[in-house]
Amino acid sequence: MIPNKLKSLWAAGRPAINGWCSIGNPFTAEIMAAQGFDSVTVDMQHGALDFSCALPMFQAMRASGAVLLARVPWNEPGVIMKALDAGAYGIICPMVNTAGDAAAFVKCLRYPPQGERSFGPTRVSFAAGANYAAEANDNMIGLAMIETAEALANVDAIAATPGLDGLYIGPSDLTLSLTRGRLAPGLDREEPEMVQAIQTILAAARRAGIRAGIHCGTPEYAARAIGWGFDLTTVGGDSRFLAAAAGAAVARFRDLTRAEAEHASRSERGGT
Repeated sequence: MIPNKLKSLWAAGRPAINGWCSIGNPFTAEIMAAQGFDSVTVDMQHGALDFSCALPMFQAMRASGAVLLARVPWNEPGVIMKALDAGAYGIICPMVNTAGDAAAFVKCLRYPPQGERSFGPTRVSFAAGANYAAEANDNMIGLAMIETAEALANVDAIAATPGLDGLYIGPSDLTLSLTRGRLAPGLDREEPEMVQAIQTILAAARRAGIRAGIHCGTPEYAARAIGWGFDLTTVGGDSRFLAAAAGAAVARFRDLTRAEAEHASRSERGGT
């Protein structure tokens, strides 16, 4: 089986940068995966896509060598196992609020006796290489999202769940939950109370000997998070990158044509 490169990076003490795909299109996914990310996540929760989109996206990204992950819609066995069968080497699971939620999630990730994953690796048995059945358990990664006040209160118990590989912070939902809507959702939090919450989650992961990831909006904040001790940072995603690049091009065009028009107007006035 092709080994999980994220595990190799982490074993070597190196952090990982994760890409994010929320547009349900194989070509967009292929472009994202070709940019050098260590891993790329297909967002099946909030992305504009479903399983019928996710499968060809995994196929399109295979050649890149990036580790392919999926954020599933919910902590539900069927969808988790189906994403693994499609080719995901890891799952980011939303709304894990208790140790019981974490234990239920972990059961879906691995075949018996380590878990309760049902055997039927329809595509991944080809995409991951030979001996998948024997080696899959050691290569799958499970990251539990900590994004509510309840999860933060239970973070040490969640982190201590046997078989859980890491915690992943969703700053937007975490902000909404902790502040009861007082602060607007968003990434790259600077408020002292939110930075403290992020540090609390990171510390819980460290105490449990597992990994920590966080969703970021800029490379600068991601680098800062790595400096704090995070192992994986997501830096933006396809829809954000598309909007940012398109917006910047249009703004630059407006500036240049406005300057040109003003120059032409001054020239005309000077000539009369």
